Amino acid sequence: MNEPIRRLSAVVLLLFFTLMAAGSWVQFVKAKQLGDDPRNVRTLYKQFGSFRGPIIVDGQAIVSSVPIDDPFNYQRTYTDGPLYAAITGYYSIGPGRSGLEASENSLLDGSADALFWTRLGELVAGTQQQGASVELTINAAAQKAAFDALGNRRGAVVAINPRTGAILAMVSTPSYDPATLAVHSSADANRVYQSLLSDQTNPLINRAIGGDTYPPGSTFKLVVAAAALQAGYSPDTLIDAPQELSLPLTTATLKNYGGESCGPTGKITLLEALRISCNTAFAKLAMDLGWPAIESMAANFGWGSGLNIPLGVTPSRLPVSPNQPEVAQSAIGQFDVRATPLQMAMVAAAIANHGVLMKPYLVNKVRDPDLRVIEQTTPEKLSTPMSPDAAAALTVMMQAVVKNGTGTRAQIDGVSVAGKTGTAETGLHTPPHTWFVAFAPAENPTVAVAVLVENGGDIGSEATGGAVAAPIAKAVIEAVLANAAGGN
Repeated sequence: MNEPIRRLSAVVLLLFFTLMAAGSWVQFVKAKQLGDDPRNVRTLYKQFGSFRGPIIVDGQAIVSSVPIDDPFNYQRTYTDGPLYAAITGYYSIGPGRSGLEASENSLLDGSADALFWTRLGELVAGTQQQGASVELTINAAAQKAAFDALGNRRGAVVAINPRTGAILAMVSTPSYDPATLAVHSSADANRVYQSLLSDQTNPLINRAIGGDTYPPGSTFKLVVAAAALQAGYSPDTLIDAPQELSLPLTTATLKNYGGESCGPTGKITLLEALRISCNTAFAKLAMDLGWPAIESMAANFGWGSGLNIPLGVTPSRLPVSPNQPEVAQSAIGQFDVRATPLQMAMVAAAIANHGVLMKPYLVNKVRDPDLRVIEQTTPEKLSTPMSPDAAAALTVMMQAVVKNGTGTRAQIDGVSVAGKTGTAETGLHTPPHTWFVAFAPAENPTVAVAVLVENGGDIGSEATGGAVAAPIAKAVIEAVLANAAGGN
């Protein structure tokens, strides 16, 4: 073989190996990246062209895949989309996935390890891959009651079964309709998504568990009261309650709501301080207890912990090494104390459950396409913030709040409700956030609830937790109790 032929052969061989390497790179190394590329139309057809499992509430599909005569084969539909949007999220060829559509994606699309044998059977039978159905813990009546009661106000509601941690309601308003993002035009889906992103009311944020956490206001007094009871105080213990509290290390003072006095003697019982939500009493109590005791109690209730329910939950926050004036402000849920509505519902649930906090969860069961249960959530203890005796004492104190204190608008005929109001300052020129946390029936609780209404709702600067948030909690509790009474 002469020299030119040898050189040509070497070049051809080099090109051959280059082609093999390029093919291997594309088919193996880059396969996942190319498959996940949103511009890959074949991938989109594959994803949307298979049956995606439904999401179920009270035996009814609130999200399902319906056959349709187009290249995608199926249309994702959302029944009462705005009502459940904070939970389900969206499944879209534009922005992708959110909510349970994202966290439970491998189950819904059939690719999860738990569905391996199902996929194998489908392969042998030559049938199309199908996803699993995801059954939620949500109580449809409670969910609707919460959504309707919030109305057009910005806020959130979370209701929990304190015995198990099952989430009975989770609502965030304003909401949106996931169906508008489930269209089969990426241009249209992206246009809707950009419109929702630019909406100043932030409808895409699940206020119940994420986004900006909120100052909890006087609902945080439950944490301080729990720390005091654990330290040996009783509901009848007298504590200082001046009309105006001088803060150490500063010339500033702390006052009660409206500048009012908590009593004629400057001292009141711990129960009375919670009943009328006395700021000066709890600020002084917190400084006496010391921040470590309060910080430890809050941590046991869940502050600082990341949760997956299976939606990701933004951790609630506490100030780091606050000085005495900052401790006083933190005691009334201000300064750098921040919480999600889920966090405050967890506080109420732990008190209701004799001091034991159960891990909150949204998914009850997962069934394969043949309706066999392949996953089921077992209730799990998260922590024990307080003793049964301390929880019983705090329950009595919270009952007084609703019976003849700041939370009377949560009263329900024939039902003993335990609750706590909160009105959190947000700035000099913005109305306060209003809160209410509660559980019922107080003697045998089956529901714990937290309500947040941003910036006073439709009342504005005159808003209080008792006036704005308590009636919403009442509506949710009534819905849960009525549903139970109906045998559902």
